[in-house]
Amino acid sequence: MPIEYRIEHSRRLVMARATGTVTVADVFGYHHEVWSRPDVVGYDELVDTREMEAITLTSADRLRDLAVVSASMDPAQGQGKVAIVASQDLTFGLGRMYAEYRRLDRRSTKELGVFRTMAEALAFLGLETLPDFWPDGLTKGST
Repeated sequence: MPIEYRIEHSRRLVMARATGTVTVADVFGYHHEVWSRPDVVGYDELVDTREMEAITLTSADRLRDLAVVSASMDPAQGQGKVAIVASQDLTFGLGRMYAEYRRLDRRSTKELGVFRTMAEALAFLGLETLPDFWPDGLTKGST
């Protein structure tokens, strides 16, 4: 499973981890599955791509499409942050492009940050530590 996630309701946090080869369909599928849920509106998101080996994007337009869909699902009241951990140059660059596309969409209300280390991402989200289950206990769709 290329994208696994866990919802930590006590922290109002969605944590996702991308591993192996990730397709555009995987990313859109994860986004729709998680962010269409009413119980996570306004939650922060932590996306860990450190174990991702490759991403198959057909064009920069697909990245922009994802940013548009993401912004359209943001809560109107402007809650939440998104932290992307991307230690590799390619994923870091793609993360920055996604963040910029999303920022440019007038419907976007979440604050985004792209970081090289987990420590930086945790600080951005105001978290001191990750839950004990990260990443070993992380399974697709668990809550």
